[in-house]
Amino acid sequence: MDRRPGGRSARVRDAVRQATIAELAEHGYSGLTVENVAIRSGVHKTTVYRRWGSVEGLIADALELAREEPWPIPDTGSFRDDLREIVRLVQSGFADPVAGPISAAFVTAAVQNGDAARSLHDFFVARHEQAAEVVRRAVERGELAADTDGAEVIRMAVAPIYYRLFITHEPVTERDAERAADAAVAAARAGVLSAPTSDPR
Repeated sequence: MDRRPGGRSARVRDAVRQATIAELAEHGYSGLTVENVAIRSGVHKTTVYRRWGSVEGLIADALELAREEPWPIPDTGSFRDDLREIVRLVQSGFADPVAGPISAAFVTAAVQNGDAARSLHDFFVARHEQAAEVVRRAVERGELAADTDGAEVIRMAVAPIYYRLFITHEPVTERDAERAADAAVAAARAGVLSAPTSDPR
C-alpha cells in the first residue's frame, strides 16, 4: 500500500478518472452524472463534487489522463503508409464500441464547456506532437522538405474524419481514412504544409 503523503489522494483521483471513462463508455456524455461516477469509483459524492465540481470537470480530468497515455506511432518506412495507419487508427477508434463513445463524449463536452474544450485542445496538441514523428522521419529519409509542419500534416490528415463524424454525421470507412491521409501526403509533398517563417499574428 502506498503510504506516501498524497498517496490516498492519487488513488482517489485515479478511481474517479477510471469511473468517468467507464461511465462515458456505457452512457455517453448525456448520461454522465457525478452521482454515478461516485458510486462506480467508491468515492463519496461530496468529495467528487468538491474536487471536480461537475461532469465537465470530470471529463477535463479524464482527458488529462488520456493525454498522458502514449499513442502507438507506426514505422513502416513509408510516409504515406505511416500516415494512412494513423488516420485508420483514428477511424477505427471511433468505430470501436467501447472507445468510440468515450472519444465522442470528449468532443461533445468540449463543444459545451470551456474547461473541457481547453483540456481537449491540450490533448490534441500532445497527440499531434507524438504523431508528427512520422513527418520527422519522412524528412530524414528525404521524402519531405525540412520545413514541413508535422503537426499541420496530422491535423489535415485527421480533419476529414472529425468533419464526417461530428458535422455531417456521415459514416467513415477505412477507404475514407486512406483518402484523407493521401490528400495530406500530397499536400505535404507539394510544400503546402510548410511551417510559417514567422507568426502572422
